[in-house]
Amino acid sequence: MQNSSRWIVLAAGLVILPCSAGAQVMISERTLSVDAALEIATAALANCRTHGTPVTITVLDHAGRTKVVVRDDGANLHSSEHSLRKAYTALTYGMPSGAYGKRAAANPASAGPLHLANITTAAGGLPIRAGNTIIGAIGISGTPGEKGGGTTDEGCAKAGIERVAKGLGG
Repeated sequence: MQNSSRWIVLAAGLVILPCSAGAQVMISERTLSVDAALEIATAALANCRTHGTPVTITVLDHAGRTKVVVRDDGANLHSSEHSLRKAYTALTYGMPSGAYGKRAAANPASAGPLHLANITTAAGGLPIRAGNTIIGAIGISGTPGEKGGGTTDEGCAKAGIERVAKGLGG
C-alpha cells in the first residue's frame, strides 16, 4: 500500500510541475480569418476566369486547416486535390510550390519529402504572410498548362493575396 501511495504522489507532482515551473500555458498564433480567406479566393477566382479555364482554389490557415475551397463550375475533378496539395506545399515549405518543385528537381537525392502526404512540385501554391509570419496559403489548380506550367495558377493566387495585402501588414 505504501508503495502505491508514493506513485500517486509522484504522478500528482508531475502533473503540477510543468505549470509551477513557469511553462507557458497558452499561446496566441497569428492566422488567416475566414473573411480574408473568402476575399482571397474570390479575387483569385475572378482573375483565373479571365483565362477561360475553370479552377479550384483552396485556402489554408497557418496550421494547414482548410478555410475555403472554391471549385468553379466545370473544374476538373483532380483540381480539388491538386489545389490542396499546392497550398499545403507552399505552407509547409514557406515558399511557392513551384519553387519547391525546382529545388526538388535540382537535388533528386532529396526526393524523400515528395512521398509525404499533400506535397507537390507543381506551381500554383503561395504562402500568405503577415510581415514575416506565414498565416496561411493558397493553392490553385486548373489553368492551362502553358510553358512553365502552373505559372497562370500562381498569378491568380498572387491576385488573390494582393486583394487583402493592406490588411496583412506586419
